[in-house]
Amino acid sequence: MTPLLLIPLLLPFAARPLAARALDRLAPVAALWTLVIAAIVLAGASVSALGALVLTGLLELPVLAEFGELVHPLPTPSEAFVLPAAAAAAGALTVSAWTLLRWALRQIRAVRTARRQADCSGTAGDLCVVDSPLPDAYALPGRPHRIVVTTGMLRSLAPAERQALFAHERAHNAGGHYRFLLAAELAAHCHPGLRRVRDAVRLAAERAADEAAATAVGDRRLTARAIARAALATRASPSARPDFASAAATGPVPLRVAALLSPPAPRPRTACWIALLLAACAAVSACAAATGVIAFHHEVEIAQGEARR
Repeated sequence: MTPLLLIPLLLPFAARPLAARALDRLAPVAALWTLVIAAIVLAGASVSALGALVLTGLLELPVLAEFGELVHPLPTPSEAFVLPAAAAAAGALTVSAWTLLRWALRQIRAVRTARRQADCSGTAGDLCVVDSPLPDAYALPGRPHRIVVTTGMLRSLAPAERQALFAHERAHNAGGHYRFLLAAELAAHCHPGLRRVRDAVRLAAERAADEAAATAVGDRRLTARAIARAALATRASPSARPDFASAAATGPVPLRVAALLSPPAPRPRTACWIALLLAACAAVSACAAATGVIAFHHEVEIAQGEARR
C-alpha cells in the first residue's frame, strides 16, 4: 500500500516539462483546460496520498490504535519507515494548509479593496476608471464583472491601443479565467511540483485573451503593441490587484508579443500526444492514490478483525 502512495507524490514533478510543451503545442484555450484539469487531479491525488500516510502513522501509535478498535497490528512496513513518512506527510499538509490560508486571506483583502475602489469610481458599462497616476488595468471578477483601468494607464496608450486592452480584459471575464487561476493556485499550494503548472496556466490564460483581443479588434500587431506598451507602463508601478484578477501586462510579455506578431500556424501532430501524456499522468496518479487508499482501508478492516487477508 505505502509504495503506491508515493506515486501521486512524485508524478506532479513529471508534469512540469509537459506543461511547458503544452503551451507550445496546444491552442491557448485547449492548453488552459488541459493544464487545469491535470493540476486538479494531481493535487487531489497527492493530498489523498498524504492523508493516507498520516493515518497509517497515527494508527501505529498504541493510543490511537486502541481508539480505532484495532485488535491486530496494522499490516504495514516497519515503523522505522512508516512513522517518519507519516511525520513528513503531516508536516507537508500543515505547511500547505497554512500557506493556502495566508494566501486566501490576502486575496480576500485585495478583492475587497479592488471592489470598493471600483464602486467608488466612474463607470461606463463594465469599464471602471480609477483616478490614479499609477498605470494599471485588470479584469475584476464578481457581480458584475468589471474592467478596472487607471487614468495613468489611459494616458500611456493611444485610443486604438486602449480598445485592444479593453478587449483583452473583457476576454478574461468572458472566459471566466479567474476560475482557472484559482484552481491552479489551489493545486500549487497542495504540491510544490505543480507551481510550474500554475505558471503555465497563467500564461495560457493570457495567451487565450491575447488571441480573443486580436480577433475582436481585427489587428494582431495593434494588440501586440498595446500589450507591450501596457507592460512597459506598469513595469515600475506596484499593483494591489488580486492574484487571480488577470491583467494584460502580466506574464512573459515578450513571448506573448512574439506569438501575436507571428501568423497563426497549424498545430503540430504532437499536440494530441502532449494532452494524452498529461491525461495519463493525472490518471495514473489518481488510480495509484485511489488504490492505495482502498488498500489502506482494507488493512484497517483486517486489523479490526472485520475482514480477512
